[in-house]
Amino acid sequence: VIEKLSLKGDEKHGASIVKNALHYPLEAIADNAGLDGSVVVNRVRQLKGKNDGYDADKGDYCDLVSAGVIDPAKVVRTALQNAASVAALLLTTESLITEIPSEEEPEPEGHDHGMGGGMPGMGGMGGMGGMGGMPGMM
Repeated sequence: VIEKLSLKGDEKHGASIVKNALHYPLEAIADNAGLDGSVVVNRVRQLKGKNDGYDADKGDYCDLVSAGVIDPAKVVRTALQNAASVAALLLTTESLITEIPSEEEPEPEGHDHGMGGGMPGMGGMGGMGGMGGMPGMM
């Protein structure tokens, strides 16, 4: 259906992105059913009927309309509109804030981070306003 649209420029590119994303729900359903999602997607693409697909409940490839496995058009349309809305929001946002994931490195043997800062007998180094425990340094 998308190929039949007479689109140009950004609209054509956007339609291509949507077309390429449409297989992800089927792939996720197959993965959740314990199958290889990409294999199921490729098999469905080879089916000839316009209503043919994969029924994960029965583990069968069939005519989904005849089997009663259909989503109302409004549900599908709303999902696509919401996804496009989020994508448009991200594209028009000048900056995003996210937490940088940290790579946790294994601690060397015998290295204990549970100790306080500073050397023993120096009263710690909190605030660096002088080192309590050392005469004449306050």
